[in-house]
Amino acid sequence: MLGSVITSISGSSKYFLGGVITYSNDAKENMLNVSKQTMIKNGAVSEETAVEMAIGAKERFGSDIAVSITGVAGPEGGTAAKPVGLVWIGISTNNRAFARKFNFDGDRDGVRISAVNAAIELLADTIKNFH
Repeated sequence: MLGSVITSISGSSKYFLGGVITYSNDAKENMLNVSKQTMIKNGAVSEETAVEMAIGAKERFGSDIAVSITGVAGPEGGTAAKPVGLVWIGISTNNRAFARKFNFDGDRDGVRISAVNAAIELLADTIKNFH
């Protein structure tokens, strides 16, 4: 969804190199080099996984910046520790990598839309402070 929103803007090919949808843990590990140990210890929806996903995407595409999203959109899959609406958004730049935690309300589509909007805002804020 994030890639679709970004590429809906004419001329986005000047700055958008690509995206990877890594829904399964195996895909996160194999396509973005997320450590299996990270996911075992912290889970697929975690700060650590979001950071490693962003770093892996940056490395895969050779970009200056990358963003990742991992979360529980629902309606199933939530737990007391990781409820539906929990989303971690990761950013990786040449200088640092970090993730921010969000808790969104709403149904599956609402959580996904909120996550995309938050990712775009976080990405824009990071780009403003990039240099």
